Amino acid sequence: MVRGQGANAYHLTKAAAWAMTNGVRLELAEQGTLVTAVHLGLADTDMAAGWPVDKIAPSDLADAALDGVEAGSAEVLADQWSRDVKSRLPLTPEEFNAAMDRALAALMAA
Repeated sequence: MVRGQGANAYHLTKAAAWAMTNGVRLELAEQGTLVTAVHLGLADTDMAAGWPVDKIAPSDLADAALDGVEAGSAEVLADQWSRDVKSRLPLTPEEFNAAMDRALAALMAA
């Protein structure tokens, strides 16, 4: 298993943010408020400095977020990692975890 010990709290916050934006979007839709969720894997920031992998530039993330808002998008999947994770959501937990382990191993090997 490639997943790091203690990472569950971080993953839970990502899932909670995703769920929150979906709920707030529904609550505010009637008044015409756009709620755009922006998801990413890793951005090239101090927080991700220890990961020797490709990361999205903060300026590219900002551009993607603004493009999504301008387009009226409910969701912006800013990088390939976030698109891959979203595509795996229909899998069973066992399939999802196995796919994520393979993806993390490939990411770290690159």
